[in-house]
Amino acid sequence: MNNSQRIQHIVVVGGGLGGLTAALALILQGFQVTVLEQAPALGEVGAGVQLSANATRVLSLLGLDDAISAVGAEAAGKEIRLWSTGQTWKIFDLGEASREQYGHPFCMFHRADLHNALEQGVRKIGPSVIRLNSRCESIDTSGPRPVVVLASGERIEGDVVVGADGVHSRVRLTIAGPDKPQFSGCHAWRGVIPTDRLPKHLRAAVGVNWVGPGRHVVHYPLRRGELTNFVGIVEGKDWQVESWTQQGSMAECLRDFEAWHEDVHTLIRSVDTHFKWALMVREPIMRWSEGRVTLLGDSAHPTLPFLGQGAGMAMEDGYVLARALAAHRDDVGAALAAYEAARAARTARVVRGSNENAARFHNPRLANAAGATQYIEEQWAADKVRQRYEWLFEYKVDEVPV
Repeated sequence: MNNSQRIQHIVVVGGGLGGLTAALALILQGFQVTVLEQAPALGEVGAGVQLSANATRVLSLLGLDDAISAVGAEAAGKEIRLWSTGQTWKIFDLGEASREQYGHPFCMFHRADLHNALEQGVRKIGPSVIRLNSRCESIDTSGPRPVVVLASGERIEGDVVVGADGVHSRVRLTIAGPDKPQFSGCHAWRGVIPTDRLPKHLRAAVGVNWVGPGRHVVHYPLRRGELTNFVGIVEGKDWQVESWTQQGSMAECLRDFEAWHEDVHTLIRSVDTHFKWALMVREPIMRWSEGRVTLLGDSAHPTLPFLGQGAGMAMEDGYVLARALAAHRDDVGAALAAYEAARAARTARVVRGSNENAARFHNPRLANAAGATQYIEEQWAADKVRQRYEWLFEYKVDEVPV
């Protein structure tokens, strides 16, 4: 095989969770890697992220077990609570149960902590891999190898270019053209709470989903339990600002959950800064790769956050992509076809499952306590919970065929 065709240098556009996972996995497979990040400093917004065993497995394979225990908050279980009465149902045990069944923990992280662990993992073995202030303007595919054209005019060539640049991906334009996001009908509130502000019964090491007609609330511990993540999803109002940094007010958030249980109001009042963003829906793209350019994470398959798998899917993508490129070092087409074949059906199922959960969490039958009890016991029966989650948790990125 002509050595000029051998895959050696991978350019990753975007230094988020998926991009850094891909970079670390690629370096460990022996590739030269350049990560182009538009921001002047690496960092993530103040929000929580849930990683089930399928995703903490990725961290473990990348040698980051110590980071999991240092900055994660391991969940003991998941609960459903009713919006009006606070009645509680256990969905499933996690903790030791997750380790025993799937080999890895279910952990919640502050995004910045998880991001930092991945960044340090990359810098430890590739100190010059990450380039900041490097905003991708476009991809030039006119030559034998793709070239990332930066906003500065600098051109960076790679054997493969990976778009890990999120829902507003510049790389995706090369493959699929402009997207047409549609407002989902829901907006989300988010905030982080110092856990010691909360009463004892709201400090448990569990993930809690409050469900109610037209809206739901999720909260769970972060950073060894020192922080609590709050997310509130509201449907039926026209708010279409898709930004992680747009601020709202406590009063507005309280109004959105006006008749809800006092525990929800306590959580809202304990948040310092209430961020508000629109949840947009994008049609899945049919093709992730074009020539030597491919996508991962939200660039390829943006999903609503109702299954807790967005970050996990991006991390899985990054690891499987590295394996596929390593398995087909002399054939880019075969490598990217194997990557897409391994990932497309699973990520599409996550997108669909997230959409289904939105309807499940907001069902009108939750309006009164009597009807709600029957509905919750139907929808979260043990066999249905297994059907919805087991296929997610048991996935092994290091064993899927590529």
